[in-house]
Amino acid sequence: MLKRLSLAAAILTVAAAPAFAHLDPAEHGSFLAGFSHPLFGADHILVMVAVGLWAAQTASDSSRNALWTIPLAFVGTMAFGFLLALGGVGLPFVEPAILASVIGLGLLVATAVKLPVSAAAAVVGVFALFHGHAHGGELGQAGALEFGIGFIIATALLHAAGIALGLGIARFSPYIARILGAGTALLGLSLAFA
Repeated sequence: MLKRLSLAAAILTVAAAPAFAHLDPAEHGSFLAGFSHPLFGADHILVMVAVGLWAAQTASDSSRNALWTIPLAFVGTMAFGFLLALGGVGLPFVEPAILASVIGLGLLVATAVKLPVSAAAAVVGVFALFHGHAHGGELGQAGALEFGIGFIIATALLHAAGIALGLGIARFSPYIARILGAGTALLGLSLAFA
């Protein structure tokens, strides 16, 4: 009986451990923590894939540079926001801006807004500044370089997935991307009320 109770207690102890969507950066300021960070948050995945989808929508046969300019603007500005936070520079409304990015980018994809590439890059850059600041603000100095490199690579890979998805589904129908954008915006709204 004691063995069964001990086994049950051990199983419950392991099962009761909290399921973290993000690793504790103070303990895990590493490349792996940074790489996994964007992969375990709905807001991260939705925004990064939406950036890729919008880049694919914005790119035309004559202007394919949107495929790399828009995601690069996001990644570069996100890295700048990360550095601002590490330097102690505050930004107002970081979390609301991140939530707005999910809804806003979802709506941009849903309505297939065609902006000049430079304007689209500026839009995603504004949102990216807040995403990067949030990463740096929650991390502090512990393993900042490794963490930053990890989350930049994961972000770029999610953008690439969005681009591949956007280009792939465009062969079938442009409306599929728009439906995914609408779903992204709706999920963003649900995050607002969660």
